[in-house]
Amino acid sequence: MARADNARAAAEDSLEDYAFRYVPRTFRRWSAGSIGVTALGSIAFLADFSIGASVGIEHGTNNAVLGILFASVIIFIVGLPIAYYAARYNLDLDLIARGSGFGYYGSSITTVIFAVFTCIFFALEGAIMAQGLHIAIAIPLPIGYLISTVVVIPIVIYGMRALERLQFWTTPLWLALALLPLLWVIVSDPDAVSAFVAFTGASDGAVSFEAIVASAAVCFALTPQLAEQIDVIRAMPPRTRVNRRSWWASLMFAGPGWVLFSGIKQVIGVFLAVYLITRAEPALGQRAAEPVRQFIALYESIMPEWLAIGLALVLVVIAQVKINVTNAYSGSLAWSNVYTRLTKTYPGRSIFIFFNLAIALALMWMDVFSLISFVLSLYANVVMAWLVTIAADIAINKHVLRISPTFPEFRRGMLRDWNPVGLVSVGLASLLSLAAFGGLFGEGLRPFSVLIAIGVAVITTPLMALFTRGRYYLRRQTDGIASPILDPDGNPSGERLRCHVTGYTFERPDMLASAERGTHGETQYVSSLALTLDDSDRYVLPAEPTSQRDQSPGPTAEETSRPKGRGG
Repeated sequence: MARADNARAAAEDSLEDYAFRYVPRTFRRWSAGSIGVTALGSIAFLADFSIGASVGIEHGTNNAVLGILFASVIIFIVGLPIAYYAARYNLDLDLIARGSGFGYYGSSITTVIFAVFTCIFFALEGAIMAQGLHIAIAIPLPIGYLISTVVVIPIVIYGMRALERLQFWTTPLWLALALLPLLWVIVSDPDAVSAFVAFTGASDGAVSFEAIVASAAVCFALTPQLAEQIDVIRAMPPRTRVNRRSWWASLMFAGPGWVLFSGIKQVIGVFLAVYLITRAEPALGQRAAEPVRQFIALYESIMPEWLAIGLALVLVVIAQVKINVTNAYSGSLAWSNVYTRLTKTYPGRSIFIFFNLAIALALMWMDVFSLISFVLSLYANVVMAWLVTIAADIAINKHVLRISPTFPEFRRGMLRDWNPVGLVSVGLASLLSLAAFGGLFGEGLRPFSVLIAIGVAVITTPLMALFTRGRYYLRRQTDGIASPILDPDGNPSGERLRCHVTGYTFERPDMLASAERGTHGETQYVSSLALTLDDSDRYVLPAEPTSQRDQSPGPTAEETSRPKGRGG
């Protein structure tokens, strides 16, 4: 009874966040365009400017810009299949990872990687806001760190609906504050553009592949931003003939397309750092990478100092709140997902908001911002190993080799607990790339560690699928329910079935047949939520024999029984 009560409480709380569940149609009431605007609002973070400035100061404009371009192209390619699956099947990255090479419990490892990302980037953005408060109104940095942490809590508590309103109303103001002064300087001061193009940084200015890759390595650490985009675009409406164009446009720009805007901001960061060093305050050095100082200098070129400082503070606060509500929201989803799956209890998402914020605040007090390039370069190795593995499983194992099931299965009882395909790929790619980063393979390979992570993950993922013959993806081919899991347009079905454990109705993709029959021997249904919170196997259907699963390693039985698609 206690477990059933826990499941009912989680079902009610999930109306706002769906921390470890498929997002049903009843929640997805926004248009594709509205979801796109909300998702893009989260990329207002100022760390982009700092990252671009850092690599520009070190490697010069040409190497930095080429490195940013190189990283952006790779991130877009990696992000496209993952974002498509999130929008098409309304799943977050953890649920996608379960059926894309990691298994039911195995994906917890990747979710922790993402949760750490939200803490690191919350800390970086919070530090930027604290710098603004310090410069503008002399608030000590430690107090500023605390303020930047606490200010997001009221918004994050209310989940997706609050995020949608915040991003919609603040995005135009952010764009005006960030872009209009920049355009004015570019038009009115051509020499600033010339200085930007000729800037050599700490290097000799010569273009080299090593410097390009070193610049890109820092940028690759931003790739988990894709997971935060997914936490929004998983609420996309069903794709139909009527909304097909807006659906695809929103997916492309708000999904993998976020890196287009991120890359532009990084290049602007290089420009602003060069502007500070060559035109405003040459003595700043590495401090020219601080976005607060960048925008104060930009504003001071066209207005009085007091107004410049005030507007820079407004920009910083808006940007920090816009991104850090998303960091805190996504982090709370990730931590609660892992905790609930491993402990079979759900204490509520709010607890993990505070847990996530406590880690981020500790990182700020440890001055993580001063080590931004090193921390991000190190983290990028693991990040790329993780996301390239998932993308390779979707693109190669599912659609080329057809070994991995095409439908992204996520339900307990349908999946094996652990899948060596993803686990071995991530582990090997991370280990080799970190070894290279640490210099174990010589200084010549050190700058290319992130490329080792990407290459090893791309190769190992399909090889492991072939080696294991896909035996570790599914525990069962069928979920025991006769009706199709997808509608005629290929979207997850909106049919509702009652869960006999919680008493609530859930949509078809969230449901399985229960191993516990009714009083008259009839089939009962159980939700994935109830299975997640149940610490026994009493409702889980028995595994099918291995030979039966191996007969159809590609699409699941639900897919082959679905109606033929009409739209899309």
